[in-house]
Amino acid sequence: MARRLFSATRALLRAVPSPSPSSSAAAAAAAASLLPLLPCKRRRKLRKKLSSPRVAPIEPEAARRVPELDAVLDREAAFRFLARARSFLASLPPPHRIPLAEAGKLYRELGFPRGRSVSRAAARHPLLFHLPRVDSVPHLALTPLMCSLLEEERRLHDQLLPTRVRAVRKLLMLADHRRIPLAKLHHCRAVLGLPDDFRDRVREFPGDFRVAVDPDGRDVLELARWDPALAVSALERDFVVDERRVRRTFRFAVPHSRSMPLDAEDADRLDAATTFPLVSPYTSGALLRPWTPEAEKYRVGVVHEFLSLTLEKRALIHHIFEFKEELGLTRHMHASLRKQSRAFYLAGTEMNWAVFLRDAYGGDGDLREKDPLVLFNEKLRRYACMTKMDSSEARRS
Repeated sequence: MARRLFSATRALLRAVPSPSPSSSAAAAAAAASLLPLLPCKRRRKLRKKLSSPRVAPIEPEAARRVPELDAVLDREAAFRFLARARSFLASLPPPHRIPLAEAGKLYRELGFPRGRSVSRAAARHPLLFHLPRVDSVPHLALTPLMCSLLEEERRLHDQLLPTRVRAVRKLLMLADHRRIPLAKLHHCRAVLGLPDDFRDRVREFPGDFRVAVDPDGRDVLELARWDPALAVSALERDFVVDERRVRRTFRFAVPHSRSMPLDAEDADRLDAATTFPLVSPYTSGALLRPWTPEAEKYRVGVVHEFLSLTLEKRALIHHIFEFKEELGLTRHMHASLRKQSRAFYLAGTEMNWAVFLRDAYGGDGDLREKDPLVLFNEKLRRYACMTKMDSSEARRS
């Protein structure tokens, strides 16, 4: 009987169409729908997996999820090998290749799952990666097309460098003591849109930055001068343009007992009195008393300003908490951000979730304003999805 049930379950699993890669939440929901069809032992095992922080969504209420923004993270995961492998191989000296046996051990650096074949990951992007043999030894290497695209990316980084320098200056103005370790900036370079060699190029701007060594022996980047013109947050600029929209975005509610007879209009008026004025993220957070509404306003404002400085107006939580000490963040940020659902959207799983600026994205999950580097990355992904046959047909047409 058990054998017949197992075989029937396998047939059902084969019959259910595989979920679209655009929604990991949909895949989890599809797996949960199969629970009643499984035997007890398999059911317990699957239920345990679905409740794991690796799978459980950070937003437990399905009605509050935005599938278009969830799909952004799924797309990023689908192209993780492309992003990491091109960066790693580009850092190698020409001809930018590595023996395949050695590449198979670098699953973290190259962005493919541990235990999987790196050659299969490279074969999904035949226009960008190939496996040449050098002295009968197979290597992982970049194709000539990929090398030309990387050269185009370098020129784009050179053109955008003044904009990136301005963003890093604003980030240093947000930081406590106006300094950040260079290793942290390098780790988050893709989020901030910085070139891979930014650590070496900061010395080209002595009027903006200084490089020092902290007591722990780390190289830190210091702000050379304070610029009052840069100490204006994105929220303050938006407030001048559309005050009503900014007032609707944030809400720091006042807790009150049910015995207080307040209707919705009175409650909104009371909340508005405590919500405004907001606290500028460019003030010193150390001067604020902890666990006060002003301190919470400051921390929420700092996260909002940090996200406005990122390339795609979003960041994984571990990238934000990379600067936890410098930005004065606490471990209770999840609760603070969740309360501001009009300003932020939390996507992903409990173990690895991201924060989006809602106003920066349209209803289709696309950025309203795209940086030139974002447009380049979209072009790179289009090449990554093409086969050699697609490429030859496109040239003929």
